[in-house]
Amino acid sequence: MEYALRPPVDIFEDERGITLLADMPGVSKDRLDVDVDRDSLSIQGSSALEVPQGMEALHADVRSTRYQRSFSLSRELDGENITANLKDGVLTLRIPKREEHQPRKIEVQTG
Repeated sequence: MEYALRPPVDIFEDERGITLLADMPGVSKDRLDVDVDRDSLSIQGSSALEVPQGMEALHADVRSTRYQRSFSLSRELDGENITANLKDGVLTLRIPKREEHQPRKIEVQTG
């Protein structure tokens, strides 16, 4: 079994949902998986040593790093509408609240 690091995360909540930021330096989009299964969210990714074309690595302190972390999603969150963005080694996930858990304005009638 290959060892995986738990990427550090920051989680922020607002009235419409949560935003999760995971530090995954060196991970590219094609080496990243974000999966949702019912109320479980899983992120996995790996970095690879970039060797210039025509060269080979003679020594590398770190060849690759593997990241893995799982989260339980609250039932008020909408796992079907998660959006993901990867920029500068930071994975940003936006997980909205289900429609029935989002705030709504009630119009007041007169008369």
